[in-house]
Order: sequence, then C-alpha cells, then structure tokens
Amino acid sequence: MRRIAVIGAGSWGTALAILAARQGHTVRLWSRSQSVADSINREQRNCKYLIEATVPSGVVATTNLVEAVDNAELLLLAAPSHAIRQLSSEMKPALRSHTIVISAAKGIETETGKRISEVVREVSPANPFVCLSGPSFAHEVVARHPTAVVAASEDKPARAEIQTVLSSETFRIYTNDDVVGTELGGSIKNVMAIVAGMVAGLGFGANSVAALITRGLAEMSRLAVHEGAKPETLMGLAGLGDLVLTCTGSLSRNRFVGEQLGKGKKLADIVAEMNEVAEGVKTTLAVERLAQRSSVDMPITHEVHAVLYEGKPASEAVTQLMTRPLRAEHN
Repeated sequence: MRRIAVIGAGSWGTALAILAARQGHTVRLWSRSQSVADSINREQRNCKYLIEATVPSGVVATTNLVEAVDNAELLLLAAPSHAIRQLSSEMKPALRSHTIVISAAKGIETETGKRISEVVREVSPANPFVCLSGPSFAHEVVARHPTAVVAASEDKPARAEIQTVLSSETFRIYTNDDVVGTELGGSIKNVMAIVAGMVAGLGFGANSVAALITRGLAEMSRLAVHEGAKPETLMGLAGLGDLVLTCTGSLSRNRFVGEQLGKGKKLADIVAEMNEVAEGVKTTLAVERLAQRSSVDMPITHEVHAVLYEGKPASEAVTQLMTRPLRAEHN
C-alpha cells in the first residue's frame, strides 16, 4: 500500500482520493477550504463537490499543504492548472526526491504557455513526473462506471507504478511515453468543448457537433505534433477519447460555458455562477498564444478566443468558421 497526497479537493481531486482509498492506500487530501476539510473528516462527505459520494475512512483531509505532502510516495496534483506553480513551490520543502508527481490537471500555464510537466520540472526537477489524462468525469469514476485513462511518462518505472497502484476493476490505466501529446490533448480539448457547447447553445444538432469534433481533432493534432507529440497519442484516450467526452457529455463544464455563450450570456456572468473552474477559458488564451508563436493554423481556437476575449457573438464565430476558404481535408 502507498502513502498518497492529493492536492485539490474539487470534484476530480476528491474522486481520485476516493479511488485511491478504495484500493487500500492511505490518502491525505489537501483543500483550501476548512469547511470542506472538516466535512470530509467528520462526515465522510465533501460539502461542496461530489456531495453524493461517501469518502472512505482512509482519506484524511487537511488545509496544511506541508502536512498533506509529508512522507507521500505519490503526489497527485488535481488543482486548477493556474495554481500549480505556486502550490508546487510551497510544497517543495516537504517533497522527497523519490516522490512521484502525477498531474491530473488539464491546462497550460497562461503566462508562459508551459505545460504542467514543464512547470513541475522547473520547481522540482529531481522528481519523476507522470501525466494522468483521458476521458473521465469525476462523478462517473466515483460511481464505478468503467473508465479508461492513460498515464504518460518518460520514466517507465514511474508510469508502471501509477498504472499498478491506481488501476481497479472499473478504472483501467494504459501507459505511454508521450507526455507532450498527452498534456496537450487533455488541454486543447477543453477549448474545443467550449465551441461544441456554443454550437449546441445556438440550437444546432449532431451534424454540427460531429464536424466540430473532427476538425477540432485535426487542429489539436497540428499543434501537438508541432510541439513534439506523437500523432497516435492524439488518436488515443488523451486525444480523441477525451475530446469526444468533453464535447458531448452533459457533465462537461467547458461545454456548459459554450452552451451559455451560444444562448447569449456574458462570460463573466457564466463563470460567476459556476462552482468549479472551466479550464478551457484560460487555456484558450494559452493555446492562442502557442499557435501564434508556432505559426500553426488553428481557426477554431482563434474564434473561441474572439468570443471569450473580444466580445464576438457566438453566432458570428460559427459563421466565420463555415465560410472560410474551401480546401482539401488533408494537407
């Protein structure tokens, strides 16, 4: 059995803590909220997220970051991507050099355009790193719906360790060595989910969403391969699998943002009403900058950026995409 620290007690962090505890591991779950930590410790419930789920007694919640990380063999980062650098810096004094750092965050640092692996490597270069990604809604994982994800790492023993420690009868982990493709697939799909939601919010049907998913995959793949990813990664769980789930699933926060934009609501009002972070909102900024820096054609991302940050109506963005110059499907 392993000592596992989970950083972030939102829906996904709570789900991962529950998953690990069900496998018999000792888990410390860090939360910014004292009320969340107290409800988990006293009532075995998270009072804000996944409130229907029972948290096993093997999970102890704390608001003390150093206490959460102390003596951990595995460290799961499940906080929003924009908080990872600060949290990594704060927990570094308590982090052992052999502790495996696993990122379950699906985003890109907005200010630098760096992936989570690059951020963690800058702060804690000695620690093995694994990216855990794939189509996985927290509610369904906790409800034991069969789920398949991928653990990506250049460190073969580290990715094998995560596969062994966290896999269960209903949570199957595959492995690969393509951290770049796995991270970018898990991040960029949130941008595509926003526009898929916009299409639905405008009243369009399955034809439109299918077209969006397909062209979105092409766009994701162009940037990821340019950045060094393997094309097959984008056709796997971290790419196509996660893209389909997030663009079509009713539990998708990013799709929800897009739906509300399609219905004419303002971004600030939508975000203010949400209980959790929709990573795609900030990731759109980062991906737009990466595309410009790399001179990679990403028209869908460009239109999402225009809607989110330039006030462009969703209907005009969709029209712009459909009236682009005609071209061959494959370059």
